Amino acid sequence: MEKIKVAIVGYGNIGRYVLEAVQEAPDFELVGVIRRASSISNNPLELGSTKITSNLKELGKIEVAIICAPSKEVPKMVPEILSLGINTIDSYDIHNNIWKLKNELDPLAKANNAVAIISAGWDPGSDSIVRALFQAMAPRGLTFTNFGPGMSMGHSTAVKSIPGVKNAISITIPLGTGLHRRMVYIELEEGFSLDQVASSIKNDPYFIHDETQVIQVQEVNKLIDMGHGVRMERKGVSGKSHNQLFEFKMKINNPALTAQIMVSTARASKKQKPGCYTLIEIPVIDLLYGGREELIKNLV
Repeated sequence: MEKIKVAIVGYGNIGRYVLEAVQEAPDFELVGVIRRASSISNNPLELGSTKITSNLKELGKIEVAIICAPSKEVPKMVPEILSLGINTIDSYDIHNNIWKLKNELDPLAKANNAVAIISAGWDPGSDSIVRALFQAMAPRGLTFTNFGPGMSMGHSTAVKSIPGVKNAISITIPLGTGLHRRMVYIELEEGFSLDQVASSIKNDPYFIHDETQVIQVQEVNKLIDMGHGVRMERKGVSGKSHNQLFEFKMKINNPALTAQIMVSTARASKKQKPGCYTLIEIPVIDLLYGGREELIKNLV
């Protein structure tokens, strides 16, 4: 079996779990890891003999690049990689910009005979598939997605980029019917006031639509817990039959699940025509390792 040659771009929380998922997948070969030049001299032991560089071109043949970078960096990083004819997978999670990003990347992917699958985490991502299935089951109705309680990686990363924030964590508290409270715990840089920084956080695109509380603490690391969860509910109508009630619930290790979905999506990228896709556009069977006959017999 010829293995899929993959590179990990970025090596933070998600990158570490992507490494584990790739190592456990029988159809993948890790070609290398892309890190910032300033980080290359201080590599974690688990990378072992893995080739590490700051330049993707130094890794030789790569079929898929799994991008483990903050969402705000994705729109700049993906075009550069697609231009090399390499498929890209990311977990871009700024929901209201996904359609715009898809339309920007689609012609570029096609022009370079490559595939980009964006927003392939658990939300957006696998939760998107569940929402789509719920809507197919009851075309008329309402779906509520309730996150948490748990740490949001995207929101935490967004806070850390705000001037005056030395370190931060954002905890999502579900309020029901799709509403959430963001509890943001920060360490302040010297010379900044809590009111000043809190105002910047509350007006950031990640937070502006939710109730947000900003709390100063001495040490953020004491609060870190990678656990998270989601509960989705739909009440709707199947045909003319009312009161159809569906529920999906899970408790998860946030970066581990994100990483696993990205690796499964990297597999699926090899089976798609050139272009840019979201996860609900990908056949579910393409995410899975194994022969089609075996999968259908076992899962249908």
